[in-house]
Amino acid sequence: MKSKIELNVELDENRVPEKLTWSAQDGGVKNEEAKAVMLSVWDSNAQETLRIDLWTKDMPVDEMKQFFHQTLVTMSDTFMRATQDDKMTATMKDFCDYFAEKLELKKTN
Repeated sequence: MKSKIELNVELDENRVPEKLTWSAQDGGVKNEEAKAVMLSVWDSNAQETLRIDLWTKDMPVDEMKQFFHQTLVTMSDTFMRATQDDKMTATMKDFCDYFAEKLELKKTN
């Protein structure tokens, strides 16, 4: 069995992303628009991470800050599922809280 995830990038004349769309048939997603994407792939032979980071030129900075924060939070969750390392996960979550506080992403009551 195979599953396919597809990313499409429309570029302007300077090769800057203008539009990003993605599809994942198994997930019921077809040509959904996105403003940013971060893709990491582990190269076991080279023991390094290969990355593609793209965002459209009209992505607002405030949304980019939220995107980064939410990505960091979900990376913490994934780290926990992958390693069962409670201590480091808690440290990562603390950093996520700090990050949100410094960017004033969380409202205080």
